[in-house]
Amino acid sequence: MTAPDPTTHFQTDDNVPAMELNSRIAALQKHLSRNKVDAALILQSSDLYYFSGTTQQGHLYVPADAPPILMVRKSIHRATAESNMDAIFPLSGLSQLRSILNDNGCRVPQTLGMELDVLPANLYHKYRDLFGEARIVDVSHDIRMVRSVKSSFEIDRMTRAAAFSDQVASFVKEELREGITEVELAGKIEAQARKLGHQGMVRMRLWGSEMFYGHLMSGASAAIPSALASPTGGAAMSPAFSQGPGFKKIQRHEPILFDYVFAYKGYLADHTRIFSLGRLPDDMLVAHQAMLALQSLLKKKMLPGTPAGDIYDMAMAFVEEAGYEDYFMGADTQRIRFIGHGVGIELDEYPFLAKGQQLRLQENMVIALEPKLICPGKGVVGVENTHVVTPDGVRSLTTYPEEIEIL
Repeated sequence: MTAPDPTTHFQTDDNVPAMELNSRIAALQKHLSRNKVDAALILQSSDLYYFSGTTQQGHLYVPADAPPILMVRKSIHRATAESNMDAIFPLSGLSQLRSILNDNGCRVPQTLGMELDVLPANLYHKYRDLFGEARIVDVSHDIRMVRSVKSSFEIDRMTRAAAFSDQVASFVKEELREGITEVELAGKIEAQARKLGHQGMVRMRLWGSEMFYGHLMSGASAAIPSALASPTGGAAMSPAFSQGPGFKKIQRHEPILFDYVFAYKGYLADHTRIFSLGRLPDDMLVAHQAMLALQSLLKKKMLPGTPAGDIYDMAMAFVEEAGYEDYFMGADTQRIRFIGHGVGIELDEYPFLAKGQQLRLQENMVIALEPKLICPGKGVVGVENTHVVTPDGVRSLTTYPEEIEIL
């Protein structure tokens, strides 16, 4: 049977350009050479997409001093259509991997880098046996450092994701009404997001972390903590997925948290806005204004060269002076110790604006900054925007009005 022509079956209009892939590979190779790592073997889907342009089941072998080789188990037809790499080979099984590398002039590495932050232990043992002569080391930090600084290609995609994110926020006021359940409202909003081109999933790197579209919760429900590394949790629908919207009916005079991620052609934009049916209590309005003021302060301080942990320390000094420290980014012992996170292909990329983080901000890092106050029994106020680091501070990609929208 003749194999189908991949170009007639698969969406290839938005392939990552070859020049973009080459630049990313070259950046990783610099890290490998500096750390005396002979080659990296990349398996995780987000990293595969970043360096090869495809998420097909495969192995990307990146020598420190030679062109990369992509070996694909399934689907080779899609991979050749989607990736602009030069060397792409079918892989029938793991036992064939070494022979493909040998046939392409790749010597057995003395030191092999792998993504040990996400590689399952049973697979680690398989690759250790396969490359018995090699010492396997962790290159996940190097990969994440390369990915942390975005190219103009990536920023363009994230700018489009942010524009769609703003558009989705505008649907909230069209669908919001007293008595609608959180999950029904979420379903209506998510349907609109899907129509706009949301890819339908949000990738996260941290082991065990899961995310759908985001969090839409109202009143006290939004202040319920969960296992997710997030200041908000939600009552959810069951213990099987204990975060996000539940069956609570939305009432008047309570804050409605809209914390959603738009995923556009692989790239994310993250933002939060607060809505309300009728006026909120004065103390919550004042608290929201404090979070807007904190955001404005931090945006001016988020300059290239600033240690990420310094931004967190500035935020804590602000909320302590304002008297909000017990409710900032969680309540009491449930507080999380960050104020923002990198965004890209995954929701939890470098850098983390977290306590003690020494990683310095660089131009073209993209960061979601999210100052929030969690008030048990009342709800959540605050804001979140996706920003690009520039020489003069940060530029917001998400631009929907930040004031509480009272309907």
